[in-house]
Amino acid sequence: QVQLVESGGGLVQAGGSLRVSCAASGRTFSIDNMGWFRQAPGKEREFVAGITWSGSNTLYADSVKGRFTISRDNAKNTVYLQMSNLKPEDTAIYYCAARRGALTSLVIWNYWGQGTQVTVSS
Repeated sequence: QVQLVESGGGLVQAGGSLRVSCAASGRTFSIDNMGWFRQAPGKEREFVAGITWSGSNTLYADSVKGRFTISRDNAKNTVYLQMSNLKPEDTAIYYCAARRGALTSLVIWNYWGQGTQVTVSS
């Protein structure tokens, strides 16, 4: 099993920045990719960004390209999502996820964190 623990959510004004983190533990050797999804009230969970375990490849949703950056620290088994120029529509619970196999934007990842709330005020 793999455990994922998110941190760093909070309240920020539109146009501001925020960084969320996700620490992985357990059988991390089985992970090929880590990523972030989000779910706003009344909406389906959607892919935000993903990164291969090596960090050599990244994938972003069109809605966050140029504003969000995903990165990882292998020594700490931690993945980060740096969010800039935040908009009210970015308000959601942000979930960390880990997956075996290919990097994908589909919501078919193997492990999930509990989520951290990000609220962007206008």
